[in-house]
Amino acid sequence: MASTAAQGSRKAGIPQGLTVVIAAFLPIIAIVAMFPAVPALIGHFADDPTAQTKVPSMVTAPGLTIAIVALFAGILVDKFGRRKLLLVSTFFYGIFGSAPFFLESIDSIYASRLLLGLSEAALLTTLNTLIADYWDENGRRNWLTVQGIAGPALSSIVLYFAGSLVAWQWNGIFLIYLVGFPIFFAMLLFLHEPENSTAARAMLGIGEEERASTAFPWPTVLTIGGLTLFSSMIYYVFIVNGGIVWQEVGVTNPADIGKMTSLPSLFIVAGAILFWLLGKYGVQTRGQVAVFLLALGSGLAVMGMATSPSGVIGGMVLQQTGAGMAVPVLIAWAQKRLPTEHRGRGMGVWTSAFFLGQFVSPLIISLMRGDGGTMQSAFITAGVISVAGAVAVYFLMKDDRPAEA
Repeated sequence: MASTAAQGSRKAGIPQGLTVVIAAFLPIIAIVAMFPAVPALIGHFADDPTAQTKVPSMVTAPGLTIAIVALFAGILVDKFGRRKLLLVSTFFYGIFGSAPFFLESIDSIYASRLLLGLSEAALLTTLNTLIADYWDENGRRNWLTVQGIAGPALSSIVLYFAGSLVAWQWNGIFLIYLVGFPIFFAMLLFLHEPENSTAARAMLGIGEEERASTAFPWPTVLTIGGLTLFSSMIYYVFIVNGGIVWQEVGVTNPADIGKMTSLPSLFIVAGAILFWLLGKYGVQTRGQVAVFLLALGSGLAVMGMATSPSGVIGGMVLQQTGAGMAVPVLIAWAQKRLPTEHRGRGMGVWTSAFFLGQFVSPLIISLMRGDGGTMQSAFITAGVISVAGAVAVYFLMKDDRPAEA
């Protein structure tokens, strides 16, 4: 971790790296922590006939805000600066995230979730920029590796305890967002405003309009956005609705759901390792995409056909392995296909597509489930669609080639 980039008279080291890694986990909590809470929330709002659709959509509502704001990421960072924007967004993450604990109306909770997405959009943008600002290429690789390992571990810990909060009180899960405040103080203590970084500005597309010498590659960007949107919708099927499947196989206690899910969720690390191995041995992107869609789809189908908790766990092992591959495969593919001078705006489209998929996923699953249908039947349908997508990608996607000039 000794590889750091000088920022004036200050260098980023372990305190800055750990703060950035832990803070990067905050947006993940917005989804992971809610996993065992969905059945309890639906039960609490059972008198509302739209609860079965509105509650899962409420869980992913931050994704809608992120999808919109991500397109303006460069403007936000350039106007307000890294440290100030990060401090403000983290403080309000704690406010908006925990607000539903004090609210009773499903509509007011929905509104607070949309506001939470605004904080998360600024958090994601600023943290990704700081990684480029603080460290050189080797340092970035080191800390991104730490982040890739820490994320699944922290997710598993959150899942283990989240169920206990839900079992205590239907909206107790929202107290977990108070973790934003100690992280806010860690940022206040350890993070400093870096000098303008050429790497970070290029990543966010700041100033691209003045220097671009080629036309914006719309066909490439639309292809990236379309596949990312489809993959994201499949990616979030289990994350949002898995708690309902557990109920359908007889596990109704939120604490038990959280504990039984925590161990197989670690297979997301296996997916990240599989991504690395496939890349090392020269498997083309179309093969990698096909593998993660096949793993996601087969895992969902197995969970859909499960008649016992062990069946759900088996399906989850497959699904989580695919989930561990999905994001790094899609990001690596997008960065490879986008020319340097358009990479900032292109990745802004990628981010918007991914989080739009997060928001749309529960709405699509609700349509698949229909009135009176089971969540397991919707899982089978989504699984079949994902496997069909894997086959289509493998035979229709072109082999990797350099970014368009």
